[in-house]
Amino acid sequence: MEFSLLVNAFEQMETTTSRLSLTDYLVQLFKITPPEEIEKVIYLIQGKLRPDFEGIEMGLAEKMILRALAHSSGKNVASLLEIYRSTGDLGDLTKEAMAHRNQTTLSSQVMTVERVYSVLFKIAKTSGPGSQEIKIKLVTGLINECSPREARYVIKFIVGSLRLGIADNTVMDALSLAFTGSKKNRVLLENAYNSSSDLGQVAKILATESLDAIEKIKISLFKPVRPMLAERSPTIEDVFKQVKGSAAAEFKLDGERIQVHKGKGHVELFSRRLEKITGHFPDIVSIIVESRISNSIFEGEVVAIDPKTLEFLPFQVLMRRRRKHRVSEAMKNYPVYLNVFDILYYDGESKIQLPYKDRRKLLEHLIAEINDRRVLLVPQEIVEDEKSIARYLSKALHAGCEGIMVKQLESEYRAGARGYAWIKLKKEYGSNLTDTLDLVIVGALYGRGRRVGRYGALLLAAYDPTSDTFKTTSKVGTGFTDQHLSDLYNNLEKYLLMHKHPRVDASMPMDIWFEPKIVIEIVASEITLSPIHTAGMNTVKENYGLALRFPKFTGKVRDDKIAEDATKIEEIVSLYKQQKRTISN
Repeated sequence: MEFSLLVNAFEQMETTTSRLSLTDYLVQLFKITPPEEIEKVIYLIQGKLRPDFEGIEMGLAEKMILRALAHSSGKNVASLLEIYRSTGDLGDLTKEAMAHRNQTTLSSQVMTVERVYSVLFKIAKTSGPGSQEIKIKLVTGLINECSPREARYVIKFIVGSLRLGIADNTVMDALSLAFTGSKKNRVLLENAYNSSSDLGQVAKILATESLDAIEKIKISLFKPVRPMLAERSPTIEDVFKQVKGSAAAEFKLDGERIQVHKGKGHVELFSRRLEKITGHFPDIVSIIVESRISNSIFEGEVVAIDPKTLEFLPFQVLMRRRRKHRVSEAMKNYPVYLNVFDILYYDGESKIQLPYKDRRKLLEHLIAEINDRRVLLVPQEIVEDEKSIARYLSKALHAGCEGIMVKQLESEYRAGARGYAWIKLKKEYGSNLTDTLDLVIVGALYGRGRRVGRYGALLLAAYDPTSDTFKTTSKVGTGFTDQHLSDLYNNLEKYLLMHKHPRVDASMPMDIWFEPKIVIEIVASEITLSPIHTAGMNTVKENYGLALRFPKFTGKVRDDKIAEDATKIEEIVSLYKQQKRTISN
């Protein structure tokens, strides 16, 4: 397949703000893509070479790209930097520099998707002594063979600035339309994706085989399962109405959710975002490796503890374990416990269809086989009425937990789904909103005074799964230290946009926009009606959405969450209604 066809689609998608148009462009692209190449096209669209859980990264710094471009364009690095300052994007710089180079393209052959993908993959896999020079030569050779338009997207892919505004749900809609003629079959693709976390594989099977083959994709070792998610419930009374009888209440710990895969002599750990994080917790890995269990997948919460008092430490402390260097020092300073709460696969068989009460029994057997005090079951108690829920919530808060999880005893594990089979309860709501919300940064206003050169206020949004969009609910400018502002400024740079993202529903003007990627935790005094913000628009009152009053950043960046895991619109609507009932009482 000619790479220029993919570039044509990218250019169309890059300039649209309509999700429907994005879907149409993808459908057209998939229809002209040879079935044997659809897998690679899907990965390239997602801005990756393989699924996240394989952890393949390009490993090319900005300076290395500039050196490669200097070789290809005939310009020196200083002149390239001058152009870069005006364009602000290495891909745009590449297009301009290559359009005015003093030499012609070294190859008269048509650039193909296969050629681009294979060279990019080789770059990513190159390591060891002299690898940087090899990578530079590979980049130089590839962009020499490309047209300036093609070279632009090669570089944008390498540096991670391929911002097409496409979510996985949009890709699955387009795949369903392109290969089955109906969006209704999207649910089958989603089920397969939830089990495999590999959208490229799902697309390849759909294109080369059939929907029946898609339904045969099941959970397997070392391919993380997309996690089951809980609904938020505002009160104990509401929780009890949802469970309708006995349920399991468990401590909700302030840690990092991980998925453990154990084969014969081999262990891998995956984050909630499906990234491989095995290297962050070698102490946990060694415990699991030495255990008697095999062919199992289970979930738990890794929590940092004080080595002297054995008390739970905050999430921010745990994040200090996320490092590539000085791991031994981090292990000593921030020891962790793994609190196991569910099992998905055991002794080579999927267990997600079992009722939760039966999965818990399997977990008890699993913990006995591990036999290490640093791996234990999440504390649990069977609750049967509102009083027992309140009592257990109080016990959890006293132990330093965020709250409790209440789980239906007969519920199956629904990969990738959110529902009331699991219910999250943090605190009772009084006249104020005392729980936290996880919101996505979608825009910003430039700072003034001591914040010049940084962002003064961030525009935040909640997620609407129905429309697959992010709808605004607040601006926040308080709670940030200088270090927070500096870190966020640097992290947001890679998601910078000059126009509103197609999946962002906002009516407020911003100085700058961002791809919805970074999730932060916010606390506020209450939720109010707003004629400006779009979250919950027309749900409570016509022409009004919902906004946070006196929002404040808690200091926690939710690196463990993808944007679609942010607080949902319906949660905010529910909290608003519950808040009003509480105030009126």
